[in-house]
Amino acid sequence: MSSAVFQLIIMGVIAVVLFLRLRNVLGSRDGFEPKTDAKPGAKGLPRGFEVIEGGPDRDIADHVDIASKAGQAFAAMKTVEPEFSVTEFQGGARQAYEMILMAFEGDDLDMLNQFLSPEVYGSFESVINERKKNGLKIDAQFVGVSEMKILDASFDPRSKEAEVTLRFVAELTSVVRNAAGEVVEGEPNKIKRQTDVWTFARKMGQDDPNWELVATGG
Repeated sequence: MSSAVFQLIIMGVIAVVLFLRLRNVLGSRDGFEPKTDAKPGAKGLPRGFEVIEGGPDRDIADHVDIASKAGQAFAAMKTVEPEFSVTEFQGGARQAYEMILMAFEGDDLDMLNQFLSPEVYGSFESVINERKKNGLKIDAQFVGVSEMKILDASFDPRSKEAEVTLRFVAELTSVVRNAAGEVVEGEPNKIKRQTDVWTFARKMGQDDPNWELVATGG
């Protein structure tokens, strides 16, 4: 037997061994495999699911139960505005929360007017005017958001009005000072936790990307 033929036989044996090892590691493609062509409303998936590349939309599922009312609302929002992202919304809501909270503490009505619905703005304005009337001022420092969670979402397909309710838990220092600058409430260096439940609203499918704060609670 020539050396060339012998080398060819050896290479063939090595190829068979490698194939069997790869088969053991990766498994066979015979038998049942999940289908990758699932569509919204297909059997096994609640109607209204947003399906991306054969599975539920992770942008929704990472934040809420996709089968919940909120999950279905987010899916409906995306049918009107496909570029809408729950993840990006949450990031924007976090920033808006800090800006609104600190604008309220700092009596900045011009800033508040950019983010609040007329009804909520009127409530904030009344509190700020009352503080000014009594010669009080709040000295606050924002530390950060320790918790943020989407509690609910809704979408009206007729009006295209979307609402999202979130719970924020913030950490900040805050004291109330009188006209003389004396502390009348709070401790300057003590970090306190504050919980707020806020609802933001926006009409989907419009050029204006801004959400308004339409309701507050604790």
